[in-house]
Amino acid sequence: MNERAVATGDTLLLRYALRPRGGEDVISNFDDPEPDTVTLGDGTLAPMLEQWLIDLHPGERHVFLLDPWQAFGATQPELIQTLPKTDLPADMTFEVDQLFEFAMPNGQTLAGRILEIGDEAVKIDFNHPLADLCIEFEVEIVRVL
Repeated sequence: MNERAVATGDTLLLRYALRPRGGEDVISNFDDPEPDTVTLGDGTLAPMLEQWLIDLHPGERHVFLLDPWQAFGATQPELIQTLPKTDLPADMTFEVDQLFEFAMPNGQTLAGRILEIGDEAVKIDFNHPLADLCIEFEVEIVRVL
């Protein structure tokens, strides 16, 4: 069974994990009953991560040790924003360090981590939680569909 290597645009059955280098998994589907179906280029995985899958063969398992510039980049100060509480859902309860999914006007969602809670406003960091970090990207290509 000599399956071909992964190429740009392929749809894959994939198991993967992301963690800070030497730390606990932030995301992992290795324990899930089924691998995820991912199409390269559809936005499911960050393009910076997708590039590491190219030329891998099904059945191989790899751990890539990535520096911040190879993964989620550096923190961008403009992605730390202070929003008036009136712009947020009225039923929302806030806790510092909590991650939230925010609905954007275009229908997409954006994850943000609450940094500070004031009387009138909430300071939120929309940078990726793994920005600035050296990470481990563990992957196993189950099958190219």
